[in-house]
Amino acid sequence: MGKYQRSSFEVEAVQYELGKGIEDGFMPWSSIVTNGWIVTDKLVKVEREDGVVVCPFVQNRRGLIFIREGDYVITERDDERHVCGSDKFAERFQKL
Repeated sequence: MGKYQRSSFEVEAVQYELGKGIEDGFMPWSSIVTNGWIVTDKLVKVEREDGVVVCPFVQNRRGLIFIREGDYVITERDDERHVCGSDKFAERFQKL
C-alpha cells in the first residue's frame, strides 16, 4: 500500500452567510427530515414568510450538499462548488 499526499490547488472560498446568494437553492426542512437524507444537526434553517422552514444547499455532480452553521462554500477552477465545515477548512486550506 502506498502513501499519498493530497494535491494542492487554488480555490475560492467564502463562509456562508444568509442573504448573499451563495446557495444554489433551499429545501423544506420537512422534506429533509422525512427523507432521512442526512444528520440534521446544525443545518442552517430559515423561516420563510409563509412559515415554511427551509435549508440552503449547494448542488454539484454528487447531488445536494446542505449547508451547516459556519460552513464554507468552495468554488474550484472548473466552477464546481463544494461545502466544507469550518473545523476541516482551517486544516485543508491556507489563505493566499
